[in-house]
Amino acid sequence: MAQVIPEKITPPAELPRVSRERLLRTLGESVEGCNSTIVAGRAGTGKTMLATDFARRSGRRVAWYKLDAPDSELSVFLRHLCASLGKTRPGFGEKTLERLGAETALDDVPLAVEYLVYELLESNEPALVVIDDLHLVYDAEWMVPFFRRWLPLLPPEVHVMLLGRSLPPTPLWRMRSKQTLCVLEEETLAFTLEEARALYASYGLPASGADAALRETRGRAATLDARARRDGVAEEKERAASARGARQSGRLSLRLLKSPRKTLGTA
Repeated sequence: MAQVIPEKITPPAELPRVSRERLLRTLGESVEGCNSTIVAGRAGTGKTMLATDFARRSGRRVAWYKLDAPDSELSVFLRHLCASLGKTRPGFGEKTLERLGAETALDDVPLAVEYLVYELLESNEPALVVIDDLHLVYDAEWMVPFFRRWLPLLPPEVHVMLLGRSLPPTPLWRMRSKQTLCVLEEETLAFTLEEARALYASYGLPASGADAALRETRGRAATLDARARRDGVAEEKERAASARGARQSGRLSLRLLKSPRKTLGTA
C-alpha cells in the first residue's frame, strides 16, 4: 500500500510579493464558468505562486497535491489525491479506496473516477483542488483517460486546477472548446509593464529599473524577481556607501571648524 507523504499534500506557505490582479480575475472567472483550469508554463513562470495566491483568496477549502515521479502509478496518485481532499472534507477517500481495494481495482480508471465522483457529490461545500507538476505523469497510461473522464463529471462545487510545465496531451486541453476548461499559457503568465513596476516598487526601487528588467527577462516571473532582488541589494549598498561618506564628511567638517586651543601668556 502506498504511503501518503504529508509534504506533497500541503499548500506552499510562500506568497508572491505582488498579487497579479489580471490573472487572479481570469482564474476567478474560470472558477465561476468552468469546472477546471490548466495553467501551463516552464519552470519559473510563476504558476505555483499564482495558484497559491488565488487559493488563499478563493474563499474555498483547498486541496493541494504536488506530484512526484512515483505518482505515475495510479494507486499512488489516488491515495494522495484522496488524502489532499481529506484535508477539506475529513474522511474523504475512505470509501473510494476501500471499494477499489476490495475489488482489487486500484488500476481501473472508470471505476476509480466513478467512486471519486460519488464521494464528491456527498458534500456541496465549495472546494478548489490544485494538482501541481502534472507534467510528471503525462506519459502514464491512465493520465488522459482519468482526467478526460473525471473533469466533465465534477460537481459544480468543485473546481480542479492543473499546473504543468507544458500543455497536457491534446485530448485533455481540447476540452476548452466545450467551455468546460480554461487554459492559461506561458505568454499570459508573463509580467506586464505595470506588474513589473509594482514588483520593483515592492523592493523600494524606481519604475525606470523595471522597464529595462522587463525587456531583458521577457517578463518571466522568477528571472524578473531575481533581477529586482539584485537591483535592490545594489541600491541598498549604494545608499549605505553614501551614508558612510556623508558621516565621514561631517566628521571632517567638525574637525576643520574646531577652534585651536589658546595658550595663556605670562604677565
